[in-house]
Amino acid sequence: MSDLFEQESAQARHAELSKLIEKYDEQYYQDNQSDINDGDYDALRQELLAIEKQYPALASEKSPSQKVGAKASKGFSKIKHAVAMLSLGNVFSEEELDEFLKRIAKFLTVTDDIQITAEPKIDGLSCSIRYDNGMMVYAATRGDGYEGEDITANVKTISDIPQQIDNAPDILEVRGEVYMARSDFIALNKAQEEAGKPVFANPRNAAAGSLRQLDASITAVRKLKFFGYALGEVSAPLAETQWGVRETLSGFGFTPAIPAARCVNTKDIMAYYEDIN
Repeated sequence: MSDLFEQESAQARHAELSKLIEKYDEQYYQDNQSDINDGDYDALRQELLAIEKQYPALASEKSPSQKVGAKASKGFSKIKHAVAMLSLGNVFSEEELDEFLKRIAKFLTVTDDIQITAEPKIDGLSCSIRYDNGMMVYAATRGDGYEGEDITANVKTISDIPQQIDNAPDILEVRGEVYMARSDFIALNKAQEEAGKPVFANPRNAAAGSLRQLDASITAVRKLKFFGYALGEVSAPLAETQWGVRETLSGFGFTPAIPAARCVNTKDIMAYYEDIN
């Protein structure tokens, strides 16, 4: 009887957590705001995952654990991603990091050290930019991972995103983060205050809100920037390693996130992490 009670209690808590996470996801991905800080949000997701680990049946396709981002806004036309645009995973301790590296080694069936590229994660708005024969054809938000918002006109106003690339593969999708530098964020909020308009809570909300404007001329004056670090669909490999991908994208005109490091084990990665902190 107590097992049944515990399961019912877990189901109730899972339903409560699901509602909270879905609410915060909608705020974050669609409204460009949040009523919760990152640490508290991560704690909610960790609790949800812990319940699902104990009761796997709760990890249905309706669970937030099986979803990425949120549906595209009705204000934009939609673009389907040729390759699913998923979110990054995370770990919260050195032990979890070590376990992650062990899983990679087991999956690859290797015993040698695995070279890992470590680079900063910028909290902005995820964006996928497609080039056909070196020409930008469209840009899209992540949306729900499978379908995003068409933000092509807005992305074309960002000066450090090339609109044409020489020597690129026939098909190239560059993925990364649109963000706002701290100095530009401060200047924007000052201008908002002087105009009697609401200020933005943080640079991420400011970047996302600026990029997801239906009027691209507003985006153009917001001084957005872009870090390209990942790939979607490509017709030919850019390099054999992530470090090589960074170098190739840099050669194409994209700005890489720095400082970056090449690591081979948990100790190296933790040293990099402490350095970044």
